[in-house]
Amino acid sequence: MADTVCVSREDPKAAYQRLRAAHLSAVQAAIEDHMARLAWPRQRIEHYRTERLRSLLGFARERSPFHAARMADIDPATATVDDLARLPAMVKQDIQDEWDRIVATPDIDRAGAERVLAQQGWFSYTPAGLQVFGSGGSSGVRGVYVWDWEQFVTLACLAWRWQARGERASGSAGRPVRLAVVEAGEPPHASTPLFDVATRPSMQTVVIPAAAPFDQVLHAVADARPTHLVGYASMIGRLAQAAIVGELDIRPVRVSTNSEPLSAQDRHAIDTAWGAPVHNLWGSTEIGVQAVGCGHGDGLHICEDEVILERVDAAGRSVAPDEPAARTLATGLAGRTFPFIRYDLGDEITLRPGRCVCGSSMPRVADIVGRRDDDFRYGRRIVPASAFRHVLGTDPLISEYQVRQTASGADVLVVGSPDTAAVAAALAFSLRPYGLTNPDIGVSVVEQIPRHASTGKLKRFIALSG
Repeated sequence: MADTVCVSREDPKAAYQRLRAAHLSAVQAAIEDHMARLAWPRQRIEHYRTERLRSLLGFARERSPFHAARMADIDPATATVDDLARLPAMVKQDIQDEWDRIVATPDIDRAGAERVLAQQGWFSYTPAGLQVFGSGGSSGVRGVYVWDWEQFVTLACLAWRWQARGERASGSAGRPVRLAVVEAGEPPHASTPLFDVATRPSMQTVVIPAAAPFDQVLHAVADARPTHLVGYASMIGRLAQAAIVGELDIRPVRVSTNSEPLSAQDRHAIDTAWGAPVHNLWGSTEIGVQAVGCGHGDGLHICEDEVILERVDAAGRSVAPDEPAARTLATGLAGRTFPFIRYDLGDEITLRPGRCVCGSSMPRVADIVGRRDDDFRYGRRIVPASAFRHVLGTDPLISEYQVRQTASGADVLVVGSPDTAAVAAALAFSLRPYGLTNPDIGVSVVEQIPRHASTGKLKRFIALSG
């Protein structure tokens, strides 16, 4: 029988917070172990990852009809990372069509998950301790996801262990700490539960909805006086720009960004405004947390103890570390309730060579600059998002932008005071090498670019439907 939300006259927030407090205590207990893993040698990481993979495959084969059919020729007891290549990739359409065959517990099905989302007045736990989230994701396709109790503990530790290790190394553990969390702020998006996490008992947190008007966000962050700041990359970048021009007086000692590509422009603004270590995070609701920046070296450290990433070509074949890849397949080792095994993330990644200056053996990828889904297609011509970013992300008079594809070019919304004619001309010039010899580019100045009503995330590139 599918799980449903418990009906009670009690304030749903109060009941949720009591159980969440227990959950966060489990995170506090586990984060020491996760911090220690950052210093593991390669051999230990690989051994641990192999055993985690065998456990996941064995569980999924026994409990998930979808995965049982996929891995009929694989023995989970002896499987290795290389054996994953024998499985077909999971794609988003599988999640839509096969939800009830993928889920690996009888405690919930798709209909039950939808009831949870429809009935909950706030974030909630099902009677089995599951959390249900919904997300449109970067692709705009709605998804429904379930995290179990242990999975959340693991994901929270992956999200925060680099920051916690940095705090330990800085010797600031005894100082007052205030964390401002600029995320969705409300259900059904997973960002608020995942990032509203105190990494030590004395830390105070405040959640500020990113979808609120920017003036409200600005005032709320100023009132919070955060020593630590976490939120959507575009929003943290805009707050940094506000600090540079004297509109925001805060002094965070550590900054964490997530959920959107961190542009070079926004990273530079954060460094200029605060000079604080930046922990950029690459994640997804499906897998959770895939890679996190250490705050020292460049790129993001893959969470290789809990995530397997495969770079493959257009035909799904693995490519060498120094070869370009068409897509990335991910296996989340912590997710047993709804296993994602060789899931097509839609992101392209580039591996960073050598060992990071921080000393960790966890391999690195370059900062994620965007999804291949951000590219615009005009017939057979493909224009990468970078052709727009190169112009819009480097104009000092533009603080934020959004690009909407049109049949013959693009309509661009910008916040700031640029020369719109000059920007349009520069964009037209940038698109010509991709076969658009006379693109129709419109540039409009607006006070604020609309964000997603519930998540607060900014979709910078909107392609034509169909």
